[in-house]
Amino acid sequence: MIRVVLVDDQAVVRAGFRVLLEDAGDLEVVGEAASGPEAVDVVRRTRPDVVCMDVRMPGGDGLVATRRIVTERDGDLPAVLVVTTFDLDDYVFGALEAGASGFVLKDTDPADLADAIRRLARGEGMVDQAVTRRVIAEFARRRPAPDPDEAAAVLTPRERDIVRLLAEGMSNAEIAAALYVEPSTVKSHLGRAMTKLGTRDRLQTVVWAYRTGVAGTA
Repeated sequence: MIRVVLVDDQAVVRAGFRVLLEDAGDLEVVGEAASGPEAVDVVRRTRPDVVCMDVRMPGGDGLVATRRIVTERDGDLPAVLVVTTFDLDDYVFGALEAGASGFVLKDTDPADLADAIRRLARGEGMVDQAVTRRVIAEFARRRPAPDPDEAAAVLTPRERDIVRLLAEGMSNAEIAAALYVEPSTVKSHLGRAMTKLGTRDRLQTVVWAYRTGVAGTA
């Protein structure tokens, strides 16, 4: 079972998400919070795999809570999935900077929400939806890009290919099929690339790809 904490200032929203997620069969809601500070406490007590975080809450800042949860987490978990009303929003950009691993819109299909939670629990990051890629591209555009020549020299050609395909939304298995290699090879190359780049997860790696122009290039 994947353990989930729901954070939203509206009880009716939390109740609706609880029903949707627990109907999935492999997701268990282990805690709820109505504000950022409460979320940090609940996460400490319940040790979930994924936190579904609303960043706009009058009772406490979800961005601060996201940053604290990411700072205090053990290893890669819990991952923070931002659940927002707006797809291009400074709160979303702030959440990416704070360490969120992905985001979905509140009106997303229940199956897509469950799938996003599963992906984050597996450490994949939520990088494969068109709306997410659009937000990442805009986020990257707002930040100064590294020198293109320096960026090109950081990775090997194979690592660049893998990062480029990752930015297109491919899973490890899909990248392996596209490059005619084993998924384990993709995982190894991606791990080395992330170490070189100093990125903590797949989502940050995709942001780097957009900032440097690696994304969308052959």
